[in-house]
Amino acid sequence: MKKLDEEKIIEIFQKKNQRKSFVPEDVEVFRIGNELCISSIDTLVESTDVPPQMKFSEIARKSVVSAVSDFAAKGVRPSFAIISVIIPRKVSLKKVNELASGFANAAREFNIKILGGDTNEGKEIAISVALFGFAKKIAKRSGAKINDRIFVTGEFGNSAAGLQILLRGKKADNTFKKTAINSVKKPQCRLEFGVKNQNKFSSSMDSSDGLSTCLNEMAKQSNKQFFIDKLPANPKLFEFASKNGLDPVDLIFNGGEEYEIVFTASPRNVKKLQVFAKKSKTNLIEIGRVIQGKGVVLLNNDKKIILKDKGWRHFK
Repeated sequence: MKKLDEEKIIEIFQKKNQRKSFVPEDVEVFRIGNELCISSIDTLVESTDVPPQMKFSEIARKSVVSAVSDFAAKGVRPSFAIISVIIPRKVSLKKVNELASGFANAAREFNIKILGGDTNEGKEIAISVALFGFAKKIAKRSGAKINDRIFVTGEFGNSAAGLQILLRGKKADNTFKKTAINSVKKPQCRLEFGVKNQNKFSSSMDSSDGLSTCLNEMAKQSNKQFFIDKLPANPKLFEFASKNGLDPVDLIFNGGEEYEIVFTASPRNVKKLQVFAKKSKTNLIEIGRVIQGKGVVLLNNDKKIILKDKGWRHFK
């Protein structure tokens, strides 16, 4: 009998709803008249997503950022949101006001209209953000072609390092400590980059479950091999890992909690992508290329290793 995990639970739900050929995506797509309606829902849970040091305004914003990041990877601008909030009875009026301010500021940041939602009582904070938008098409996880280049829109490993600092007291120099903690408490997503460059993506995915998860899923759906020859990390991450006895490759590929876009693109589009990245101050990093084969192979210290999917999985 297969172990009950997130993948198995989703499989059960899909079969009961008669969706036997379900292919996972970052968003759901359905047609209303001549338009495609794009929707997604993302849930933040205090015990798994929130370190104790986060302000309530930061918690609210992070819940919106994690949802918007799915739209960014598909190249779609969200228009509307419905938000469900579970709040413990002990929460003060001041903290409720902080939550409300966090939602309002995030709505302004991403130009989203919050239509309403639901409020309930529970043992810990849980926030579900449902987004809706419209588009003519989306960038899918499949579609990578041989010789396409593989890109990410920012550094990886900072969030994993930040959690090690916040939760386990790991040591870091002041500059990297600030970068790492900010990546946890004030995450960024790349909505404008995704919306402006969707037509240049041959495949694309949100990275929040971990870079190894992303790369393996995209390679699988595209039926190609992803060859990775560059680690997209802050040089200070390697110093941090060495100082604290941590594996930098694990932090970079399996930590999760980054809200970057991972995508493939034809070599003919690389220059245009680089120009837009410079103009928009996006840290675009080319990390590899698509080749014939299956899975993900990482070249690290002149050694080729199979990069397995070891990103975040609920119930794992």
